[in-house]
Amino acid sequence: MSETSRFTVSSAWLEERLDEPGLSIVDASWYLPAQGRNAKAEYEAGHIPGAVFFDQDAVVAADSDLPHTLPDAATFQRHVSAMGISKTDTIVVYDGPGLFSAPRVWWMFRVMGAQDVRVLDGGLDGWRAEGRVLTNEPTKIAPSVFNAALDETRVADIDAVRTIVEGRSAQIADARPSGRFTGEDPEPRPGMRSGHMPGARNVPASALSRDGRLLAPQELRGLFEQAGIDLDRPVVTSCGSGVTAAVITLALETLGHTNNRLYDGSWSEWGSREDTPVVTGKEG
Repeated sequence: MSETSRFTVSSAWLEERLDEPGLSIVDASWYLPAQGRNAKAEYEAGHIPGAVFFDQDAVVAADSDLPHTLPDAATFQRHVSAMGISKTDTIVVYDGPGLFSAPRVWWMFRVMGAQDVRVLDGGLDGWRAEGRVLTNEPTKIAPSVFNAALDETRVADIDAVRTIVEGRSAQIADARPSGRFTGEDPEPRPGMRSGHMPGARNVPASALSRDGRLLAPQELRGLFEQAGIDLDRPVVTSCGSGVTAAVITLALETLGHTNNRLYDGSWSEWGSREDTPVVTGKEG
């Protein structure tokens, strides 16, 4: 395990265990259009041996008009079983840059019942920079059944978030970049207002890592404190479409904070409606 937390592993840790039974490796790379990277094409060109590709645009609720909506347990089970993954496996999730989209899939596996899920510190970019083994050979998948069971207590819907905004019964940590949080920068998706939920605090996902690796616990604590997040109180994490909110979730869990939920609709839902309050600036 890496020195960072019990939820992350180093590339050395993973490379030493590539052939161990009961290990599942998942490429969960996903990119915004502005990043100019094709996750599936990169996976096919070179991935960690044994890794399977998790398509975050496919493993979603089919009846939702929002991006990346968490599917029900049966849908998740069908997709993940086809990847050859069991709930009892040690599951290591990675993405390209590290700690961008991988924590979302780490969170998904955990809310669906997996007990031992880690994120690769440094991502595939770090793995490649260290000269570690890659392959473009298709991964052989053995039949498996992932017995999914959704823990709904770890997910917040819009009604729950409305109640929190009105009563301040929990804290909202928003992972979007500061310009989008304050409303100075436009949203990348059309039809959305700029700004944030009243009472939300900005904890940009990019601030929680360095070179694709999760910051040390004392640094994470300092960032939460600076953002005005009280780690003794419940937290709901949010972002643009529910992906990078999980970076905050990973940081919270690393610090032993378990009273947290992820707002799955995030700003794609809140910012696109006309009946939800929005404020701009750094506070509010």
